[in-house]
This record gives sequence, C-alpha cells and structure tokens, in this order.
Amino acid sequence: MAEKRYSLRALTATALASFVLAGLIFHGPAERPLLANVSTTGEGRPASFATIAKKTMPAVVNISTTIQRGPRTGSGGTFGGLDPFEDFFNRFFGETPPRETLQRSLGSGIIISKDGEIVTNYHVVRNAEAIRVKLADQTEYDARLVGKDERTDLALVKITKVVNNLPVAKWGSSTNLDVGDWVVAIGNPFGLEQTVTAGIVSAKGRVIGAGPYDRFIQTDASINPGNSGGPLIDVQGEVVGVNTAIFSQSGGNVGIGFAIPVDLARKVVDQLRKNGRVVRGWLGIRVQDATQQAGFPRGAVAAQVTDVAENSPAAAAGIRTGDVIVEFNGKPLPKAHDLPSMVADSAPGQKITLKLMRDKLERAVTVRVSEFPDEREVLTQADGKEPELGLRVQKVTPELSRRQGLSTTKGVIVSEVQQGSPADQAGVEVGDIIREVNQRPVNSVKDFEQSVRQSKRGDRLLLLVQRGENTVFFALKRKS
Repeated sequence: MAEKRYSLRALTATALASFVLAGLIFHGPAERPLLANVSTTGEGRPASFATIAKKTMPAVVNISTTIQRGPRTGSGGTFGGLDPFEDFFNRFFGETPPRETLQRSLGSGIIISKDGEIVTNYHVVRNAEAIRVKLADQTEYDARLVGKDERTDLALVKITKVVNNLPVAKWGSSTNLDVGDWVVAIGNPFGLEQTVTAGIVSAKGRVIGAGPYDRFIQTDASINPGNSGGPLIDVQGEVVGVNTAIFSQSGGNVGIGFAIPVDLARKVVDQLRKNGRVVRGWLGIRVQDATQQAGFPRGAVAAQVTDVAENSPAAAAGIRTGDVIVEFNGKPLPKAHDLPSMVADSAPGQKITLKLMRDKLERAVTVRVSEFPDEREVLTQADGKEPELGLRVQKVTPELSRRQGLSTTKGVIVSEVQQGSPADQAGVEVGDIIREVNQRPVNSVKDFEQSVRQSKRGDRLLLLVQRGENTVFFALKRKS
C-alpha cells in the first residue's frame, strides 16, 4: 500500500477559501494556529496537528548557555557614562575591565538517542563555557559539546548524566518532501517553551548565502528567535529538518523560515559523533552558475570556476579561473550550487573526473581530492595552534550585509572571538566590523592580515570598529 501523503497541492479551491474565511491564514509575525478544529476535506489533509506534534514535543529541549565577556560601557548614549577618551586610553594602555557572566537562553535542540545526544545549531552553543538543557518535563541537566560544524551550522551536545527513559525523536527523510507538503515547527521562540506552529514547504534546495552547502528547506511555518535547533517535522511526526534561520527585516517572523534538511544533518551528526568534526573533500575552487555560453545546449547546467586556490588539488590538475565544469564523475551536475557538496562528500584521496569547457573546447581533468583544510582567516602563532589576536574574520559580502542588516560591505566582519584572548579582553565581539587597523583602511581579509603582520609581536594594534550605528576604537596587544 502506497504511503499516504498530506499536501496543500491536494486542496480544492473551495477548501482553501474556507481557510481564509476562518481567519486561519495570517501574514506577519503572528504565529499560525494549530488548525485543531479544521474539518477534513476528504483529500487527506490532517484535521488536527495535535497527534503529530505530541510524537515529537517530548524530545524537544530548551538550551541555555553560560558565557563570559567584558562588560558593556554604561547604560546610555554611545559611550554610556564613560568619557570616550578615558575609555580609549584605558583600553590602549592595558587596563583590563572586569568580566561578567551572562546566562542566555539561546535556542532549542532535538534528543536523537537514548544516551542523551542532542542535535542543535552551532550558533546556539557557540563560545559556550557551560551548556544547560531543559526537557519538556522541566527537568534540567548539564550537557557538553561533542562536536561542531560551522559550515552547516550544526552541533552535537550530550547530557553528562545518565538519564533513563529519555524521549527520542524519529528521523525522517527530507528527500521525500515536496513543495506544498504540510510541516510543523517545534521550539522555544522568545523563551516561550514548547511552541508548535504549522505551515507548508515553500521551497526546497534554497540558497541563501549562509555557506557553501546551502540546501535549505523553506517553510512558512512560524520560526522566530529561539526556534533555532528545533525540529521541522512532517505529518508522520518525523524530523525532516533542523530549524536554523529566518528572513526578516524586523527580527520577527514574516513567513519565510529555513531548515537544514535532515538527510544532510544525519550525515553531519554521524561524523560529529565519531570524530567531533566533519571531514570533507576539497579541490580548492570556487564556482558560480555559468552564464549561457556558445556551444551549451539550452537549459544545460554548468558551474564556472571563479577562483582557484594556490597549491590546491585543482591548481595541480591544471584547472583555471574561467573554466566551466559540466560533469562530475561522468554525470551532469544537478545544479551548479551542488558541486561544492558533491566534492565535500568525496573521500580525501579519491580521484574524481571533471568534464569542463575551456575556449569552446571540451576536456576531461582528473583530480585527487584532498581533505578540506582549516580555512580560518585568522592570524596564528608560529606553532599554528591558536590565533594571536584570538579572533576570526571574514569578508563582508553583499549577501552577508543584507542578512545582517549592515549598512556597508567595507571592512571585515568578526565571526569568532576566542575566550580569554586579547580581542576578547579588549571587548571585540562577534558581528563587529573592522574598518581600520592602525589607521590603515581594511577592505578585505588580506588587508587585515597584512596590516597586522606589519606590526611586531608585543605591539599594540589600534582597531577602528563599527558596531551597529556606532564607531569605536579598540586596542589589542599581539602576543609576544
């Protein structure tokens, strides 16, 4: 017997009109009701999401973390109650402000094993010194970080205490989802525990510029701050995605939310469980959708090489900027954006064959895949173990600027600050935009690195930082 599918595609125009008249379709930040009293149309639509939600709600947890950071300056105005020049000289001449401990309720998680393993978003537990999880029955436990993967924004944490009879969510499959299928999101938006919202799959394979492995499920089920790490489930009550982001200009839900497909999440979690990290294949190229070019069949999928890293497998194989890749191991590309994921899924050491076009000529190139290197665009000590300044930066792309609501694409954005590092002690925070180093403009990661390397170990660096609408100076001392 074929599996029954529930989908809006099966709704009649009359049934859809009854939804509107009943006031069950909303726009804006209001959460969608559970549709508990909607009658069945005979087309397979669920009359209620209550049974569906009850299967997974016990396995959804609230995650809070404890972090330490330097105190904010004052409580009013651009500089608070501190004179700006006093603040500047205090930082420049090395007075370290006292640190404060913050407790933040950041998001949600999904229990995936009887051993207490919980999958969540990496950004939920980033920089956490302590992790605390609260179950649906209100019991709380300490947890530890097992592994993390920044590129997919996934993390695996585990309850440190042996707990009996833990509820476990059931994995589903995101491959079988269709646009228009019903889905339910569960999480803790704005600290409101065990909130359930319903909607449909609005799109699949959505690319939003979050990283090289974007293949998000888009949904109009209400997702708000605090839902991060919670499950997106289908009408069988099975997890089909991990809620991770929203598109919003106001910070609230506008009916555009994104979830990491569970088929990708499962592969990542398996590696985090075994290795604490994800091992990926790497060629050392960046690509974009190829423009329509002479000699290409109409509708053909191709990926144009926009950058080739020095000393990379691609460079060794003779791949050049401008080459257009049309096949991967003898098969056409599903989409140009799928190429990085196909390479990442290849085992390091494996040989792959790429068919490419160059100067209207077709050629085949064999490349031996390497392991994806640590791409941290940071300054490291001579031993290469930890950043000298304790921060990680990346280019401010137009897409990143749009998503973060930034007013500029100049400078570099701080994406990570190591606890206890010079940057952390000076008060630099994730999301800060570094505009200058020692009064030299910074427009790229390379500019930032070169400006810092021109200073000597033990020297102080003066950073001009944009934080929101304010611009401030920070003084950091390079480790000697």
